[in-house]
Amino acid sequence: MRRDKVVATAAEALADVRDGASFAVGGFGLSGIPSVLIQALYDTGVRGIGVVSNNCGVDGGGLGVLLAAGRIGRVTASYIGDNKEFARQYLAGELEVELTPQGSLAERLRAGGCGIPAFYTPAGVGTPVADGGLPLRHGRDGSVVLASPPKEVREFDGRAYVLERGITTDFALVRAVRGDRYGNLVFGKAARNFNPLAAMAGRTTIAEVEELTELDPDEIHLPGVFVQRVVRLTPEQAADKAVERRTTSAPAPRAEGTR
Repeated sequence: MRRDKVVATAAEALADVRDGASFAVGGFGLSGIPSVLIQALYDTGVRGIGVVSNNCGVDGGGLGVLLAAGRIGRVTASYIGDNKEFARQYLAGELEVELTPQGSLAERLRAGGCGIPAFYTPAGVGTPVADGGLPLRHGRDGSVVLASPPKEVREFDGRAYVLERGITTDFALVRAVRGDRYGNLVFGKAARNFNPLAAMAGRTTIAEVEELTELDPDEIHLPGVFVQRVVRLTPEQAADKAVERRTTSAPAPRAEGTR
């Protein structure tokens, strides 16, 4: 018999998180982020958590809320972006940050979820990504107190490749446009970015779904074997999708006499 994985509330789904836990979090900027679960994680009051995500939200939004509250101790991400508080904490020595190429980050999450401990990739060869020396933590005076170590590099068919480790985390938080009671998920448009990969990497994966329904097996993006808990969003929660930056504006008024 298939197990019903629906949990009544996000707070209940996160009731067993503890200080220092690690989280893989889906989304890209504010696109496709599990915003309800992020707020519920904030409400738990946990501290010193590790986060693996493409980036750490924005100032005042997404994971940026946890960051601003000083709840995050370590971030693995592909970029800092426009998040000024992220940059400030990193440069002030308040936050440990592992920057990794975006494609490598995606594959590290997928590999971890598939039980693959490491893989070779050409991305980063000949750079500090492979050679080491990337600042992981700064001192308060701006000095580098912890740097990334060099990674193994091997040659295959005349080309150099760097060894990257797969990633697994204690929890994963993701958002899906549709899901069923057994954890099978469908992701909507741009939300099908890091969400499936983050879901695979978590030992306990929690999915917030905009619509809880029956799914045709042929439309499933992520099978329920990777998902342990499902939270059904209210219509208001499902419709609440922040925009990171508005790029359109009203047309400028036409000059008199022009068509």
